[in-house]
Amino acid sequence: MARILKVRPTKIELVKLKRRLTLSRRVKKILNDRLAILMMAFIDTARRAIEARRRLVEARERADKAMTIARGFHGAIALDKELGAATADITLGVSTKNIAGARIPVLTLNFSDDHGPRYDLAATSSLVDDAADAGREVLHAIIALAELQRSLELMGAEIRRTKRIANALEYLVIPSLDETVRSLSMKFEERDREEKARLKHVKILLARTAGN
Repeated sequence: MARILKVRPTKIELVKLKRRLTLSRRVKKILNDRLAILMMAFIDTARRAIEARRRLVEARERADKAMTIARGFHGAIALDKELGAATADITLGVSTKNIAGARIPVLTLNFSDDHGPRYDLAATSSLVDDAADAGREVLHAIIALAELQRSLELMGAEIRRTKRIANALEYLVIPSLDETVRSLSMKFEERDREEKARLKHVKILLARTAGN
């Protein structure tokens, strides 16, 4: 049963409670709409994360295969020496986007050698290029999956928080306000009836007095 709030039994307080009740119902509707958007986004992100994980596994397999072929052609020692001398700076750009109030990360991977490889092209073959491209594909797949997994964590936390607030409004705040408004309204209606009865009684007495 809803708890009746302890408030002053005045009509001004009743007006305030009615406003709070109306506002609470509006907020609850907004939260429910927001929750629906978050749930749809969460499900969509979960599906994309599953697909991203599959792409990462496939990219790893291609990279392993490409590196195995390149090592077999050039020799492990020569290839490792050539690749070990080749360096590239990798930067990760981080920004955010808003989904129904949840701040979701957006990750961007950048390579300093985007204009060309830093290893000796004359000492290597296109097999090394294939292995390098496959390696970059793996890195991009890792970042894409990390972004989606982090998004799922943040949206999940926001969904739980929104649910707690919506449930508190639905099962605690709104019922208590509704019950308090109903209780005060009944008191004032009873007072009004009693006041009308007293006025009627006074009028009858005045009419009798005037008749005498």
